[in-house]
This record gives sequence, structure tokens and C-alpha cells, in this order.
Amino acid sequence: MNRILIAEDEDRIASFVEKGLRANGFTTTVAADGDTALDYAVSGGFDLMLLDIGLPGRDGFTVLRELREARVTLPVVVLTARDSVRDTVAGLEGGADDWMTKPFRFEELLARVRLRLRTAARAPEVTVLRSGDLTLDLRTRRARASERTVDLTAREFVLLELFLRHPGQVLSREQILSHVWGYDFDPGSNIVDVYVRALRKKLGAERLETVRGMGYRLP
Repeated sequence: MNRILIAEDEDRIASFVEKGLRANGFTTTVAADGDTALDYAVSGGFDLMLLDIGLPGRDGFTVLRELREARVTLPVVVLTARDSVRDTVAGLEGGADDWMTKPFRFEELLARVRLRLRTAARAPEVTVLRSGDLTLDLRTRRARASERTVDLTAREFVLLELFLRHPGQVLSREQILSHVWGYDFDPGSNIVDVYVRALRKKLGAERLETVRGMGYRLP
């Protein structure tokens, strides 16, 4: 029996979703604030989380970011009243598996929950990311380049993981900032350039390519 974590502070919505899921054979737990939701999510006792963005305490974006930074692969379906393209992109790039705007029909939510659970059951967990002779072990948090072990800081690790999960794709500074440093970032900051230079120094200058006026990519 699949166990679903419902991170929602509006009692009416939480009750509506919980009753519907239980009627369809799921076990549910409700967390009414972001701190509780994160604690439950990292416990490993759930198969999927329904996550509201506007939670008290840690908001949904923060919960999602910290969950992924902790290497927790729990499938997350975001439920939110926010419907802007910016918020949707931020949520999906931040690690959400799906996104639904309120109000929604329960039948559609149920279909998406079942789809994400089937997908998670089929997909083997990736523990090592590779690109040529560059590897990153997500369990030991160690990188190797040309058979050489490379020590990384926590931010460098998250940055390299981002590039390895999107090989060949140009990542803008804004995308990198939002993924590695969160959503309260200064677009004028040069911190991305600083960390890219640090990675190049450790991995080799040829590892990360500058695409002028656009960003960086792992060739």
C-alpha cells in the first residue's frame, strides 16, 4: 500500500485530498507546515509527496530544494495556486516531478499520482553520473576526472551534479543560481562564474564550456 505525504496548510484542501486518496487505497499523512513536511519527507517512510508552495515555515520551494540537496529522490507533485510560467519552471527545475495548479479535479490528481508511482517503481536509482572520464558518485559524494579523485565543496558538488544531469545543454546563470543557491538570489551576482572557475581548476579547463551571452555547458 503506497503512503502519500500531503504537505498542505489549508484544512479544506488537505481533507479533500486525503479522503479521496484513502478511498482509493492509499495511506496518507498530512503536514501543515514546511518544517514538518521536510522532516517527514527525509524519513524515508513515504512513496510520494503532494507539496503546496505556500506553506508556513519553510515554503514549498525551500522544502523541495533542501530535499533534493539531501539526495532524497521521493517523487514530488506540486499543488499550488501559482500559475505563472516562472513559478512552474522554477518548481520543475528545482526537482519537482509534476505540477498542478489549484483548483484541480481530484480525478486528474489521482491519475498523476498513480503515474508518478509507476514511473518511480520502474526507474532504477542512479547513483553514479558519467560524462566521458568524468564521474560523480552521489552516494560517496566523490568526483573522479581521468582516474583522479577530486575533492569538492558542497556547492561545487551540487553544481557539478547539475551539469552532469544536463550534458550538452546550455545552462544560464539564472538557472544555475536558482538550482544551486535557491530562489532568493541576486541576478547581478558573479558567484556562478566564481564557482565555474573553481570547478575548471579542479577538473580541467576543458570540462566546462562558456557559451558567450548564454551561460555554460558540459560538452
